[in-house]
Order: sequence, then structure tokens, then C-alpha cells
Amino acid sequence: MTTKALIAVPVSTVWTSKDSARDLDSSAVSNPVQINEWLESLTHESRLALCDENRIQSQALFGQEVLVMEEEDGWSHVIIPDQATSKDNQGYPGWVPSVQLSHREFPQTDTYAIITSKFADLINEDDEVELELSFQTTLPVVKEHDHVIEVMTPLGTRFLKQKDVIISTTKVNDQKGSGHDIVTSGEAFLALPYLWGGMTSYGFDCSGFSYTMCKANGYLIPRDANDQAKAGKEVALNQLEPGDLLFFAYEEGKGSIHHVGIYHGDGQMIHSPNTGKTIEILSLKGTYYEKELCIARRYWEETEESS
Repeated sequence: MTTKALIAVPVSTVWTSKDSARDLDSSAVSNPVQINEWLESLTHESRLALCDENRIQSQALFGQEVLVMEEEDGWSHVIIPDQATSKDNQGYPGWVPSVQLSHREFPQTDTYAIITSKFADLINEDDEVELELSFQTTLPVVKEHDHVIEVMTPLGTRFLKQKDVIISTTKVNDQKGSGHDIVTSGEAFLALPYLWGGMTSYGFDCSGFSYTMCKANGYLIPRDANDQAKAGKEVALNQLEPGDLLFFAYEEGKGSIHHVGIYHGDGQMIHSPNTGKTIEILSLKGTYYEKELCIARRYWEETEESS
């Protein structure tokens, strides 16, 4: 029987199977989770293996709703409805440690607090910092105070600083941004190391980066590059605007799609390249990306201001 649950740690990594996590990943599969400790402990080789050995699928944020399909050996097979994919029509599938889930249900609310800072402190009633939450973590608002927002969390009622959030009537920012806004959101993460499957301020993969920057500006798009390349509005490669998504395929653009970046303007893109590299702004000219560029999609809506 399918049940609903909430992610109860700042970042829950979604593994391919219940056997995918290695001993060296123990700090990523615990509660409390130690994401910084985990990332710092990974060598280049053990980071690369997350991708090459198909260990990680995605990540989910604190308070995000998942559907639990089954539980086995302390692991839960979940679906993330907010992350559309061709892998499952209900949402993104994978396995998370059951200890990272809460079966508390959020009450109905009219407004949500969406974190817009890279990181934000979750504060308890004693004014102590309890957790560090990532960009785009979204929690139901209980009450707005002068400098803090009271929110409902999987741990109960807590507080976020007003400066770290925007208030929205929907779980995705109800103030739609322009293509330039998508680019600006991405620029805040320049020099952040790539993380396969990454969906947070601790590290993004290429499509996690494009997904999250679009989401931050009010556009919920598919999770993976191959699916992102099939939705949105197709844009001619000679009519690119900042904020358009650029897709790259093997065999000089004729093979399968393996990468996505965000057009930055003037022949450049901002993207999260691959393991060992960091988010960068790159000129396409003269690179293998120039040869592999095969399609562009626009998810942002043109307003009178942006046209």
C-alpha cells in the first residue's frame, strides 16, 4: 500500500537501490544527516563512482513530500511527485533510508515559505539553530512574525528568518521570473563543486542545476536532461535568449543527450559540468560543447518587461 511521508533531514539522497550506499556513505544515510562530512570524505574516485556505478538517482529536500511504495531492511522505495520523469509517471523513483522520513502530515495552508538563500537556519523555540536547510526548501507557513516566519516542519513548528525566504501561495514560487532571473539564480552558485544526482546548495548535477534554477523562478520542469529536452518550447539555436536550456548529445549532437546548461548570453552558458569540476560560465565557441549542442528549450515566459 502506498503511503505519504515527508523528508525529515535537510537533504535526503535518493539511491538507485537499497544496496547502493557504501560504507563510506554512512554519514549521508543517517539521521541526523552529515552532508558536509560526507562530501569532504569522498575522494575523486569515490565521487565519480556515484555516477559510473549508477549509485545515486536524485535528492529530496527537508519537508518535501514523497510516496512510499514499499519498505525493506530499513530502506523505503519512494517516488518524488515534484520531480517529473519518464522513469515513472507518478514522479522520480529511488530508495531512501527510512530513518530519514517522517510520517507526520502537514496541515492545509494558504502560503509557503521558500528558502531563497543558499542556506538558511532552522530555528527552534529556544532560539537555537537546529538545522541548516538548502536553497528552495519549501515549508508551510503557520504565521508571519516581524523578523521570522513560523513554519510547520517534519519536526514540528520551527522558525526561519524572514530575510532567507519568500512567501508564495504555491509550493513553487508564484512570482514567475524571466530568463535573466534564471541566470541570476544560477550565478549565486558559481564555483560550487559538481555532485552526481545533486539537487541542493551542497552540489548539483547538470540537470539538477537547470531544474532548481527554473523552479526558483516559478517553473517546475522535468528532473533529467533527456526529459527536459522534450518539454518547454523549442527555440532555434540562432535565437537563444538568457535562461534558455541548452542540450548536448554524443556523436556531435546526433546521439543520446548527456548534458544540459543554461544559456547565459553572448555565446556563453552557465552549467554544472561533471565530477571534479565546479559550476562555471563557459564560452561555447571552440569547445566540444559547440559540436554537441543539439537543441534548446525555453521554460520561462516572456513578459512585457523581458520582451
